[in-house]
Amino acid sequence: MQNDLTISVVTAVYNRADTIGASLQSLAAQDYANVEHVVQDGGSSDGTLDILRGWDSGPKISLQSAADGGIYDAINKGIARATGDVIGLLHSDDELAGRGVLSRVAQAFEVPTVMAVYGDLQYVAADGSGRVLRHWTSGEFSPQKLRRGWMPPHPTLYMRASVFADQGSYDTSYRIAADYEAMLRWFGRGGLRPAYIPEVLVRMRVGGESNRSVKQIITKSREDLRALRSTGTGGIGALAWKNISKLPQFFNKSSAGT
Repeated sequence: MQNDLTISVVTAVYNRADTIGASLQSLAAQDYANVEHVVQDGGSSDGTLDILRGWDSGPKISLQSAADGGIYDAINKGIARATGDVIGLLHSDDELAGRGVLSRVAQAFEVPTVMAVYGDLQYVAADGSGRVLRHWTSGEFSPQKLRRGWMPPHPTLYMRASVFADQGSYDTSYRIAADYEAMLRWFGRGGLRPAYIPEVLVRMRVGGESNRSVKQIITKSREDLRALRSTGTGGIGALAWKNISKLPQFFNKSSAGT
């Protein structure tokens, strides 16, 4: 496999001094060399910036720290600064699941018609123990699955930079579900041809923005429904299937990685 494909990894972070080091280390451990790390910091004040500025392992960090309009605005700013052929995200609470993750992603993109690559995701305990709480086996894509609430795990998604240029980034009018709306837009209207890697690519610590409280869960459901309708994908039925389809993830806690 050639290393001439540049992968830009975008990290949006705000006050995550307790987890950012593990994320950075997982990226530094990759066996794929041609990586650009774009970090968009929201003006952290807890020591996060000290960690980022002092980090000297793995790909050189392209760091910008400034106030933003929320996580999706920060991600959009990071994507706008990225110069790679392929762009993916590494959230500040997440870790790449093994040394070969980016190599597998690059290998999948060797097929010229592949515009997006995704894999499986594990939710792990927030205490750093690595205990698996949920295992998301995403499976192969088909347009019909979108109408049943299917989506690829967002933290595992890598796309060619041209997709963002042609179809836009994240709609910041969504506070929680901009990733869902974007994927419905890209995979539905955009007709992307993706490649699925049937392996765990990312381990994500629980406690994300979308599931912190009942209020947040209700807000997310409303935004999910809005995304389904605005993209012409479906309605209440698709939303119901989307939530029901999550149940098996709590019983499949495979520890398999890459």
